[in-house]
Amino acid sequence: MPERLQILVSAVNKNIDSLLEDMNISSDAVIVNQIIGEKAPDTEKKREFKGRDILVLQRNEKGVGLSRNTALEHADHEIIQFADDDIIYDDGYVQKVLDEFDAHPEADLLLFNVKAQEGRETYWNEDFAKVNWKNYGRYPSYAVFARREKIIEKNVRFSLLFGGGAPYMNGEDSLFLHDCLKAGLNLYRTTVVVGHERPNESTWFKGYNNKFFFDRGVLYHFLYGKMAKALGFRYLLKNRNIMCNEMGLFKSVKVLWDGVDHGKTLEKV
Repeated sequence: MPERLQILVSAVNKNIDSLLEDMNISSDAVIVNQIIGEKAPDTEKKREFKGRDILVLQRNEKGVGLSRNTALEHADHEIIQFADDDIIYDDGYVQKVLDEFDAHPEADLLLFNVKAQEGRETYWNEDFAKVNWKNYGRYPSYAVFARREKIIEKNVRFSLLFGGGAPYMNGEDSLFLHDCLKAGLNLYRTTVVVGHERPNESTWFKGYNNKFFFDRGVLYHFLYGKMAKALGFRYLLKNRNIMCNEMGLFKSVKVLWDGVDHGKTLEKV
């Protein structure tokens, strides 16, 4: 019986042997290992790990969106997941994922529980329910498992503007799910737990500074269009005691709004 699940790992400067062990990979996988800081040739190698087929793509480039799109282009399994290199999978995760998809043929994408490190939690599913325009923005890419053909059919890809190694800070995951909803795909959340995040330092968050608010404004333009400034103000007002202590609410709002205006000048890629 052919393997059905393929993990698509976005990695940076990793030793592949150590990575496979650390992540506890027990399914087929595509690993895009971006080599940053040195000139290295692009390579493509197939190998096995504990009886599983692993395709390793070494790329001399940067950008998490580009990495995820490259992995998707080389994927060929029924079900895929977009993984980071700091995720550790639970034993038995493969069967859990397959069972959940088989139990819910109506789902094009399922958002599983992956426990984030303390202080970075943005979600935890406590019921099975449809994901909609009101709640899609809390999910990281590593929560996303999808029927590959549905993603390909609707031509949904990750933005090259946002995320690690891109011009603007995080948000590529929210924009991807936004585009999935816009394309008419059916997204559901599930209580099934498949792994956890290994503690490490954030690659993008350097404090609530000008770049944070400006980049958030650019993202809000692509997510919310004409409502971007109003929703941006509401977001900062709600979180002002956490986010605006250093710059103040009104300066933070102005910088975010400047980001919204800048976003209007950009072409979505």
